[in-house]
Amino acid sequence: MSLFSYHLVKLPFFDAMKGIFSNPIAKNTKGLIHSEYMTAMTLGAPILSTSRILPGQVAVFMQWENERALENYLKEDRFGRRLAKAWHVRLSFIREWGKFSGFEIPKHRAQLESSNAPVVAVTIARMKPLALPRFIHWGRPVEKLVRDHPGTVLSLASINFPNTVSTFSIWKTEKEMTDMVHGHSAVERPQRHSAAMKERERKNFHYEFTTLRFKPLSEFGEWKGQSNFIPTT
Repeated sequence: MSLFSYHLVKLPFFDAMKGIFSNPIAKNTKGLIHSEYMTAMTLGAPILSTSRILPGQVAVFMQWENERALENYLKEDRFGRRLAKAWHVRLSFIREWGKFSGFEIPKHRAQLESSNAPVVAVTIARMKPLALPRFIHWGRPVEKLVRDHPGTVLSLASINFPNTVSTFSIWKTEKEMTDMVHGHSAVERPQRHSAAMKERERKNFHYEFTTLRFKPLSEFGEWKGQSNFIPTT
């Protein structure tokens, strides 16, 4: 059964920058369907702030033919062994909105036990360069909404130059996430996400875009000294 994994790892500055220009994940890795190597960013930070892009903090989003392929990669591959010492979560696919090339959407869809179960959301897109000012205008308020939402446990953005952007968030419950999406959260300016989606429908920011929802299966390692981000139900 197809498996997704999301990895966060701190690397020496030079190694992290080298990975931007020369992806350390071989495309012919056995059992790997697709991967995205990205530099982590702080959600909602000013675009020109030094806290916006975080060199040395790397996010890797991967899809595998099965869990054994991931296990072998973490044990046998040079970069995989570095990921094995960091933090990652293994994910089972639930739903997709939109399309993004490379990943293969599984026919089998996982089911949550209830709307009060934890859920993981990943968005990933290829930007239209000329749409960047509009995207920043509409996107940063949404980033702040997700970052500050009481339902999120861990959230961040990431980028792979020149035009791949992504977000990752772990939610305490699916209901809190869907309430945020539809503007029903009991927070300040709850309509920020739904307003941005209407603007995207009016005039797209991206060449391709998808939102993926996952059931978290298992979690490994630590990120910034913390572990066990996935809430227990």
